[in-house]
Amino acid sequence: MGISFSSIISKFRSKAHKTKPRDILIGRRDLNSTWYPKNVIRNQKYNIITFIPLVLFEQFRTFFNLYFLIMACTQFIPAFRIGYLYTYWAPLGFVVCVTMLREAYDDIKRAYRDREINSQKYTLLNENGRKEEIFSSELEVSDVIIIHKNQRIPADVVLLHTSDKSGTCFIRTDQLDGETDWKLRIAPPPIQSLDDISILISDRTHTGKIHAEPPCLNIHDFNGVISWKNDEPLTVENVLWSGTVMATGDAICCVIYTGSDTRMVMNTNKPQSKFGLVDEEINTLTKILFIGSFILSVIMVASKGFYGPWFHHLIRFILLFSYMIPISLRVNLDLSKIAYSWFIQQDKNISGSIVRTSAIPEELGRIGYILTDKTGTLTQNLMTFKRLSLGTDSYTSENQMEILKLVETEYAKTTTSTQESQEPIVPSTSSFGGTRKSVKKTDTKKALEAIKALALCHNVTPVYDEPASTSLDASAKRDDEHHTPPDTPMTGVTSVNTTTGSDYIELLPSADSPKIVSYQASSPDEIAIVQWTEQVGLTLVQRSLKSIILKLNSTQQLFHYEILELFPFTPETKRMGIILRDEQTNEIIFYLKGADTVMQNIVQYNDWLHEECSNMAREGLRTLVVAKKYLTNEQYQVFQQRLLKARLQTINRIRCVNEVIETLEHDMELLCISGVEDQLQEDVRHTLETLHKGGIKIWMLTGDKLETATCIAKSSKLIRRNDDIYIIQQVTTREECLQEINIFKRKIDACLIITGDALQICLSFYEKDFMELIIQSPSIVVCRCSPTQKATVANLLKKYGDNRVRVCAIGDGGNDVSMIQSAHVGIGIVGKEGKQASLAADFSINQFSYLSRLLFIHGRYNYKRAAALSQFIIHRGIILTVMQAIFSSIFYFATISMYPSFLLVGYGTVYTMLPVFSLVLDKDVPEEIALLYPELYKELSKGRNLSFKTFFLWVFISCYQGGAIVYGSFLIFDEDWTHIVSITFTSLILTELLMIAITIRTWHPLMIISELLSLVAYFVSLVIFKSYFDLAYLVSWAFVWRVVVITVVSCLPLYILKFIQIKFKPPIHEKLAQYATLK
Repeated sequence: MGISFSSIISKFRSKAHKTKPRDILIGRRDLNSTWYPKNVIRNQKYNIITFIPLVLFEQFRTFFNLYFLIMACTQFIPAFRIGYLYTYWAPLGFVVCVTMLREAYDDIKRAYRDREINSQKYTLLNENGRKEEIFSSELEVSDVIIIHKNQRIPADVVLLHTSDKSGTCFIRTDQLDGETDWKLRIAPPPIQSLDDISILISDRTHTGKIHAEPPCLNIHDFNGVISWKNDEPLTVENVLWSGTVMATGDAICCVIYTGSDTRMVMNTNKPQSKFGLVDEEINTLTKILFIGSFILSVIMVASKGFYGPWFHHLIRFILLFSYMIPISLRVNLDLSKIAYSWFIQQDKNISGSIVRTSAIPEELGRIGYILTDKTGTLTQNLMTFKRLSLGTDSYTSENQMEILKLVETEYAKTTTSTQESQEPIVPSTSSFGGTRKSVKKTDTKKALEAIKALALCHNVTPVYDEPASTSLDASAKRDDEHHTPPDTPMTGVTSVNTTTGSDYIELLPSADSPKIVSYQASSPDEIAIVQWTEQVGLTLVQRSLKSIILKLNSTQQLFHYEILELFPFTPETKRMGIILRDEQTNEIIFYLKGADTVMQNIVQYNDWLHEECSNMAREGLRTLVVAKKYLTNEQYQVFQQRLLKARLQTINRIRCVNEVIETLEHDMELLCISGVEDQLQEDVRHTLETLHKGGIKIWMLTGDKLETATCIAKSSKLIRRNDDIYIIQQVTTREECLQEINIFKRKIDACLIITGDALQICLSFYEKDFMELIIQSPSIVVCRCSPTQKATVANLLKKYGDNRVRVCAIGDGGNDVSMIQSAHVGIGIVGKEGKQASLAADFSINQFSYLSRLLFIHGRYNYKRAAALSQFIIHRGIILTVMQAIFSSIFYFATISMYPSFLLVGYGTVYTMLPVFSLVLDKDVPEEIALLYPELYKELSKGRNLSFKTFFLWVFISCYQGGAIVYGSFLIFDEDWTHIVSITFTSLILTELLMIAITIRTWHPLMIISELLSLVAYFVSLVIFKSYFDLAYLVSWAFVWRVVVITVVSCLPLYILKFIQIKFKPPIHEKLAQYATLK
């Protein structure tokens, strides 16, 4: 646990850095006039100063522990002392020490993880151009640092310069927004054009300055200005957020936000101590027990008479009856939690599972809602191209060789036709330079044009990576030539954004200089499509801001296209377009692809688009409709002028631009429909189906777009085939919210799909009504959901959901941490998106499919065992209190203890602790039955195993057995009252051991051993403490048979009642267990 004095001092500092825009002088940390937080990551709950106070507060804020603290403190007063001090203080001290050790161990592990991140080294660029290695925790606002490939971005920074000539680089944002596709970032052109970046720092005449907005939560937007000679606007494309990773090349950046001001920290909740539902229920029962002991004490005093020091008698009776709330309950529960955690980690069927919070393992048996991420949790985020539909024909992976030969053959025909033709080049529709003919296209030509459209209509960039040895050799050669470190970063990765001519030829793989190519784009769907076109013979080999180069694999021939305009995909338009000039034919082609809902009104009339899209959607495929249109030079010139005019608008610019683009989006030729599959995690469908049967409602919260989220929800069976679906996409006013809510109310058992923005607006107007409505839905999908919104949903579900069940959140990325920490139970998956979610979660698993076993087996057993263990220990305390009350009433309401202190301590420890604790090995049903019939899990959500009904049933049993032992002893041994201690205590021990045997459902060898050891320990203690016992009398046959009779009277009726219940009205799990045994 680290000392965080700076965090304490920061509480008293000015908050100007949080609320005001900041002006940063690049590279001049010494000129910072405002205090900024240290750049440290801190996930610890305590420090050396706060550890003891906070742990003690957490311990004694519960009534259970506070009660025992007060009882123990009264023993310092001689008038109230019942026995030795150790009788009260030893168990209480043991409980507190165990808790403190557990909390310290968990927090020390967090501290080591934080130290590992904070001690990562980065290269700082000084004022004189020299480089210095510093820890990430030492970075300050305005520092200029060099970030290398695969390094974590240590703070929020502005991109100044990249190793790529174009000033671009790619970053991985999976730890921030959950999306594993790479994002393109661009350095400001004036700064990228500098040969020596250190001039920004050293030039006194033109000081580099960055004006940045105040820190905020929004990770999709940024407003700023960088000034050096001239002003250049900064957007989110110029910024790298903390927690992302540099994917390609090296970059020089300037730090603008540190520590708690970074977007990632602001979107992450601080870890909180979690208090289990079972602990809350036990805390409630202890309050009832205290009220019961107090009433019993008042009755005893009233029976004795309110005269003399009656108040002292009342206090002493309360102390005598304090065993009704046994301190051993807390000890046994804490130890049982450790045992449950160990069982989970040792389960070979869910190997690799880790319990990081050992305080709530029994909560796994009370899950009613599951909030799950999509990317990397339900899916592998591994896109695979599955189908290309042309209406009349359909191509899949099974006939891939057929389409490969089609591309080669059709291209050969086109090439021959072009070579034979001596006519001038005119616009045509044929592929790769053929002439247009006014005849109906053949199916092969349709397929070829569709493949070409897929290879051109996208935003994918190929990135070439040299093998490590090649890169190192080249770097060493440069160092040898110049004998000085380079001023700009060097990398083995080359983006082909700026390569032309001979530079491009150098990038092509060869035997002498092999290159590794990878495709990067904002959408993994596009990457899958481009990879498929490569497999069928048409490869994307170069992409810049102004050109695309394709290669025909069979002949290695290159085809050049000039990018005239690019219209990126947006959630509003649901489509993307590109206008190209074919440099072989000088044709201008407008390609467009998008969702079928918008494309069906853009393409020419057809009779197969809707049907084919529906068929693919039923297969769980993500569909894109592709179309094209030829433009003449005159048409394009007019369009370009109108587009330029719209882009110069300062008011409603986006609307004006879209209106101009829409002038082209009509009567387009439908080419094809592509179908891409996002591969699900192993056994996801079966797991979700099992969870549904177990009565668990599942909500999917994802940052992905609505269409993708809907497709995955259907393919994973989160939304089942017959489920009705209602979509709330855009609402802006209170009236629209109310209208949507009223419509959804009329839907019976409908699944809701809603965007994060719409959800936020609905909650702002009708939080209570909306939440009470949607929690009744079998499944909810929230798309475009930020990390903060995920945590908000978890908190609202805890507030408005069924308080008898718990909310579980599961995810695998850094964007899921807030949700995981906000839920009652957080589960992290170790996957492609790193370990941040796993490290922050209460439980860590390797696969989503492990969830069913974790809940239905370990969750069931943990909850059942915790309920049985706690109620049996309460029974053990009540029976002792009943015996004490009867004893005192018989002896004129004397406030003296029935048993010596050492027997009372031994009763809760060596005599009964092992058999009672062995209940953690009990199993009510076999594992196979629990998995085969997930409906059994529904029973647990009702909380019947630990309820007022079962509690008062155990109270009745305790009263009966306590009365049977004491009154039975006095009736049978009326002439031997002097042996009342040995008589009643022996019967009490035997009764407890037999009750444990009656309670156990599935015997384990350790249970038998613990019963025998407890008996041996008791008989040995009779010999050791012979001054308290008459051994000659205890070994007599008269004593033995009378004790046996008393024990049988106290236990036999209960065994008979249990046998009758199981025989004539068995619970459902008993029926299933018997059925499985018969089979």
